[in-house]
Amino acid sequence: MKTLQSIKARTGEAFGAPLPASTEAQVDAAAEAAAATFGDWSASAGSVRAALLRGLASALEADREALVPLADEETALGPVRLNGELDRTAFQLRRFADMAERGDAFKFTDDPAVAGGPPVGHPAMVRVRVPLGPVAMFSASNFPFAFSVLGGDTASALAAGCPVVIKAHSGHLHLSNRVFGLIQQVLKAQGLPAGLIGMIQGGGSDVGVRLVQHPAIAAGAFTGSTRGGAALQAVANARPRPIPFYGELGSVNPVVALPGILAARGAELAATLAGSISLGCGQFCTSPGVIVLLKDAASDAFVTQLQSALAAQMPHAMLTPAMRIAFDAGVAHMIKAGVTTLLHEDGSAEAPRPFLAEVSAREFIAKTALHDEVFGPASLIVRAEHVAQALDVLRAVGGSLTVSLWGVETESAEARQLVRHATQIAGRVLFAGVPTGVAVTAAQQHGGPWPSSTQPMTTSVGDAAMDRFLRPVALQDAPAWLLHRQGQAC
Repeated sequence: MKTLQSIKARTGEAFGAPLPASTEAQVDAAAEAAAATFGDWSASAGSVRAALLRGLASALEADREALVPLADEETALGPVRLNGELDRTAFQLRRFADMAERGDAFKFTDDPAVAGGPPVGHPAMVRVRVPLGPVAMFSASNFPFAFSVLGGDTASALAAGCPVVIKAHSGHLHLSNRVFGLIQQVLKAQGLPAGLIGMIQGGGSDVGVRLVQHPAIAAGAFTGSTRGGAALQAVANARPRPIPFYGELGSVNPVVALPGILAARGAELAATLAGSISLGCGQFCTSPGVIVLLKDAASDAFVTQLQSALAAQMPHAMLTPAMRIAFDAGVAHMIKAGVTTLLHEDGSAEAPRPFLAEVSAREFIAKTALHDEVFGPASLIVRAEHVAQALDVLRAVGGSLTVSLWGVETESAEARQLVRHATQIAGRVLFAGVPTGVAVTAAQQHGGPWPSSTQPMTTSVGDAAMDRFLRPVALQDAPAWLLHRQGQAC
C-alpha cells in the first residue's frame, strides 16, 4: 500500500503519521458514491443546500483552535493569515448558502408563446439550468482553507446541486483529513448521504487522472500550476465523452505604472508593491510578476525605491520543498535568459529572499522564457520606450488573471489604449492598489485568457462561480406541473 507523508513546512521534518494513498478502487468508489447522490441532490430545495453549507461553515469555526495550528505546521502561513482565511472560507460557504436559499441556481427565462408563423411566432419556451453532475475538485496548495477541501469550488458546486469528490493536496494532508472528518459529521447530522462529498488523496498524478477519467464525473475544477492544469484538461478532453474542466492556472499579473503617478507617489507605491510581491512568500496566483515602466526619471527613482523596499521584506518558508526547488529553478531560468539582476540574495534552506530583475521591453517580447510565472517572491521590471511598446508587452503576456494600471485617472488616447489592451488579456483590471487579494463578491472575475485559466468566460471566485456547474436547457411547451417547479430540477 502506498503511503503519503506530510511535512512541517518550516523545517522539512516529517509531520504526523503516514497516511494511505487512495487506491484505484477507492477513487472509483468515491466517484460512484457521488453519482448515487446526484439525483436527489440535483432536485433538492435551496433551503436544504443552504442548511448544509451553513452547517459546514459552523463546523469549521467550531474547530478553529485545532485547525489553524495544524494548517500552520503544514504550510508555515502563520496563524494571522490562516485565521483570516478560515473566516473567508466560512464567509464563502454562507454566501453560497444565501444564494441557494434565494434560488439563484433555479433562475429561469420565461418566453411565452407568440401566435403566428415563424420567424415572429414561436411556441412557449422556458430556459432553465440543470446541475452538471459530480464534480472532481482539486485542492490548491497555497490556500489550505479557501481553495481546498471546503473552498469556493466545493461551495459553489454544492450550491448548484452537484456532488463533489475532492482530491486533497499533498501539502496539507492532515488538515484535509481533519476537515473531511468535519464534513462527514455534518452530513450525518443532517441525514445526507456520505457520498455527497467524497475525498481521495495521492502523491502523484495517477489518482487525479483516474478521477477525471471516471465516467461518473461530469466536470473538473482545479487551482494550481499551468503544467498540472493543462495535463488534467487534456485528460478531460480525451475522455470518450469530454467534460468541462475549469482550471485556474499560472499568471504574471502585469502592473503598468506611468511616470506621472510615480513622480507623485513613487515611494508609497514601491512599498505597497514590495509587500504584494513578498506576501505569503509570493505564493499567490495574483502576485505581481511583471512591472512595466517607461524610461524616464520618475521610473528610474521608482526602481531604486522598489529595490530598497523589497530588500527589507522577510518572506517566510515556502509551502513545500518542491515549491522552493521550483522557485530557485525559475529564478535561475530568468537569469539565464539574460535579465539584469537588481536584487538576488541567498535565503535559508526553506525561506527564499526576494528576487528582482530588469529587462528591456524588446527583449521581454522576444524571449518567451520570460513570460512564465515564477511562483514565489520574484518580479521582473520591463522597461518600455513608450506606451505603444508597453501595449506590445501586454500582448506578449497573452493571458493573465489581472492587469494593474497606475496613472490612467485622466482620460486620454493612451489611457484608453491601455484599458483596451488590459481588458483583452485579463479577467480583472485594477486602477488602484495591488492584485493580491481577491474579494468574494457579485462582480468578481477570477479567470482570464490562457494561460491564466482554461475557461476565460468563467470565474472561480465570486457569485458567478456557481454558473460553471449549471447547464442551460430549453423546455418547449412544458406541462404545467413542470413549470410550477420554477426552475428546480426534477
